Amino acid sequence: MPNPTIAAGYPKAFLDFAVSKGADRQTLLDRSGIPPADLSDLDKRIPLGNYLALIKAGIELCREPALSLLFGEAVNVQKLSIAGLMGGAFSFDSIESARQQIDRYSPLALDTDDAAANAIEFVRENGDVALKFTWKVYVDYPLLTEAACARTICGVRQMQAAVPELAKMTFPKAIHFTHKEPDYRAEYDRIFGVPVVFESHMNAIVVGEEFLSIRLQDTNPYLSKILKTHADELLKNLENSKSTRGRVESLLLPILHTGDVSIATITRKLGVSRQTLFRKLKAEGVSFEQVLDELRHTLALRYLKEKKSVTETAYLVGFSNPTAFSRAFKRWTGSRPRAIRNGE
Repeated sequence: MPNPTIAAGYPKAFLDFAVSKGADRQTLLDRSGIPPADLSDLDKRIPLGNYLALIKAGIELCREPALSLLFGEAVNVQKLSIAGLMGGAFSFDSIESARQQIDRYSPLALDTDDAAANAIEFVRENGDVALKFTWKVYVDYPLLTEAACARTICGVRQMQAAVPELAKMTFPKAIHFTHKEPDYRAEYDRIFGVPVVFESHMNAIVVGEEFLSIRLQDTNPYLSKILKTHADELLKNLENSKSTRGRVESLLLPILHTGDVSIATITRKLGVSRQTLFRKLKAEGVSFEQVLDELRHTLALRYLKEKKSVTETAYLVGFSNPTAFSRAFKRWTGSRPRAIRNGE
């Protein structure tokens, strides 16, 4: 599971939740290693390891071992990522289409690079249906699993009033976890109110067969269309970021203004040799110099169109002086930077 990430909406919401329970915000940030600026955009990717460190720090500072479970109960998925917003818009017409949508867009919430084809799947056992969480991350990190289950079940229960067929059902019938029973088992019983099986062979929410036949109405087709368009763009960006070029660009962006953008700096951050980076970029049809040059070009155009001065733009894209920047800009576009800024 190389470089798993989570949408910044999750750590931001957990941070606020832990603070509301008595934890110190700055201490939480310090222990997690998450820069506060990274939480300003809910779609930004945060390393999963940093998020887990935040959860553990919150548990310790709040002196509440069930904090992650309580977080899942308290915070609706729609507040955490665009994937959650799409579910809230009922942008599907059946339970199976809902599952397919979750599979497609779940990496926008949690991207694990798991080899499993589906994030969730339906498994029939003993006359019932188990909504199984297939990713290995849910076996490895019970704190994520308990929060995900609590959030899912509480969210569906909130939906029941809007879906008459669902309102008639007991949801869920039972819950299975692969992890051991925690000391705060009483909180599981309070939140779920159904049989809970620990040390099971799967992480799953058990429902009746009739659950699969529920028909869901798209309550807001216009909103669904907007959300899907944005989500598809985010998915594309996420996939691009996994390429070597995308990873190099993501490392260059925060340090571009410093001018310290040598290949040695990037190979050190990536933890690979110069030869390895050369080879991987070549396989994608680019060189390090080309990636750096094109990134500067793209950002320079953006900054100038935002009416930043030529001097400021030169600094932001890593040039030591405006003259050197102007020469590079002329090479890129055939125009002077000031002409672009002035809309000529």
